[in-house]
Amino acid sequence: MEFFASDPSLSSYWRSIILFGRNSASYKFALAKSLIELSDRNGSDLVMLEQLAEPFSRHLCEHLILADKQGNRASGKFLNTCRDFNAGQISKDELIGQTSKLGFVNVIDAFHVVNTEDVPERFFIDERKQNGGIRITDALHVLFSEDVNRSLLDETEARWRLVETAWDLNLSRNLISVDHDHESGRLLTQAGNRRVDITSSRDALNGYQRGKCLYCFDEISLGPGSDKLADVDHFLPHRLKLTKQFSNLDGVWNLALSCQTCNRGESGKFDRLPSRTLLKRLHKRNEYLITSHHPLRETLIRQTGINTQQRIQFLQDCYDRASMYLNPNSVWEPELKGTPIDVD
Repeated sequence: MEFFASDPSLSSYWRSIILFGRNSASYKFALAKSLIELSDRNGSDLVMLEQLAEPFSRHLCEHLILADKQGNRASGKFLNTCRDFNAGQISKDELIGQTSKLGFVNVIDAFHVVNTEDVPERFFIDERKQNGGIRITDALHVLFSEDVNRSLLDETEARWRLVETAWDLNLSRNLISVDHDHESGRLLTQAGNRRVDITSSRDALNGYQRGKCLYCFDEISLGPGSDKLADVDHFLPHRLKLTKQFSNLDGVWNLALSCQTCNRGESGKFDRLPSRTLLKRLHKRNEYLITSHHPLRETLIRQTGINTQQRIQFLQDCYDRASMYLNPNSVWEPELKGTPIDVD
């Protein structure tokens, strides 16, 4: 619960659900995307299960085409219904009817639960027994009425792609390796002899930085064309690869979302050595990633260490090695532009 304890905002509560809630099946993500669609709904806030079933089943059917396995279990009656629809064996009306009966058995009850507790704000109220559906709350309307929060849709989709890729490839949790492709800005994993594109690096990392630059805390955006579009920066500079002294500078552990000013502005970081304060901040961000469920958790543990002390030592060793090649007398740290969140 620490993720949002110091930032009691609606976006923080939403991110906690998406990033730290249980991932035993993908229903949470389908419900989340459906709620975003319904957030600007006019009229009554009561959404009948039949109405909720349309976007919910649509998102699941779309993702079953991308990855047939959508949970810890390979199959189930409801997912088989979605597969039958994709195969043209049942009609849309039959899909909606079966979704209303089978699709919401656990996900509505579990949606707001993070680490065995409900988040303080609810985005809907369960009224299935009284009124046959759920009631959208003001919290959901307010959250998605602000343009800055539209990136939460991309983050939700990115999280779904990460989790279902692990399921679909049937990768051992101890063998998952997710790396950043410098040219495309995508996260990739290895499946046999092929590299599998998972999702955008920006979308996958933004939630853990709460839409802020890791360095100065200025607001950043995921939207193409925005003047605040986030850069994916290598915390320890990418050019250190030339030294052959670093095992994986493209690993998730070394990626930071940065505002363009910090990354490449007139007083930006470029290839300078970040301060130790920023190193501590990177460690904090990585621990948030590890607190969430695989695959980013597993790839970070694999890259940096199985416990907190090992991970601190790993970062310190990398930092000390970088200091041998980068000028330690020209350490970089920007002025703060936004409100710090969990800086130290």
